[in-house]
Amino acid sequence: MTLEFEQDFTANYGQPEVLSPLVTRVLCNNPSPYTYTGTNTYLVGSRNGLAVIDPGPNDFNHGVAILRAAAGRKIDKILVTHSHIDHSPLAKSLSEKTGAPIYAFGPHGAGRKGGLEGEEVEAGADWNFRPHIIVADTEIITGPDWTIAAIHTPGHTANHMCFHLQEENTMFVGDHIMGWATTVISPPDGDVRAYVDSLRKIADMAPEKLVPTHGPWIENAVPFIRGIITHRRMREGQIIKHLDTGAKTIGDLVALMYKAVDARLHPAAARSVLGHMIALVDEQKVMCDGTVGLSSVYSLPVAQ
Repeated sequence: MTLEFEQDFTANYGQPEVLSPLVTRVLCNNPSPYTYTGTNTYLVGSRNGLAVIDPGPNDFNHGVAILRAAAGRKIDKILVTHSHIDHSPLAKSLSEKTGAPIYAFGPHGAGRKGGLEGEEVEAGADWNFRPHIIVADTEIITGPDWTIAAIHTPGHTANHMCFHLQEENTMFVGDHIMGWATTVISPPDGDVRAYVDSLRKIADMAPEKLVPTHGPWIENAVPFIRGIITHRRMREGQIIKHLDTGAKTIGDLVALMYKAVDARLHPAAARSVLGHMIALVDEQKVMCDGTVGLSSVYSLPVAQ
């Protein structure tokens, strides 16, 4: 499948939109080059005992909109895909208002393999995020009319989870998969090889729909995921080709590989290229003059 992104998504900020018998969306007014039109918060369920997925940034008006969308029904559980500032900060105040516990894989950095410690992720880490309930891979979370399997999907962050709504075979994918752009894999929390493994893991579950926290739903889920995997392979092929023809730094590569992309996204693109470089150097497909980093000099191994 050719990877095609949809960039004409529109929604009304703060207004609940019923998308299926069990899913309602509320869009936060926090658009940016990294969040697209803003953060989609989802309410799952049709009666008392709702789950809220990705409450979003610490935005008072969005919190009011979520409670209004519940329409008097009790919010029983809060599920967070990962600890970035456009996904998790509002969980704390929403929990305090509703009494609902927060479910997640763990605080920021949970599950991290290590390496490049001390570097911030581009999208912004929520270092204060503390879930009440730590959720393991494949653990089942239930409500009165819904069943969700929590799936650990490291790659975008080490603690990223997707949530599979079994009644509708719908996968809430956070930032793991998006329909409007590729996902930023930013070390040290991002890991390219873990990301591709996680993509295959979701594809093997064969969901009918993918529901990102930014942008539109994705139909034809499995072909779309395969397209993302192909795209990642293509990016690594571009890196090898450009190193072979004279590029030496990540800055050189970004200028060549992302020249058609909004320049405001180039810092994030550089971190994604760094993620690929870490993997390629580790696999000895690329050589690095010193420590792998954004300003390092790279080359191809000398043919034997």
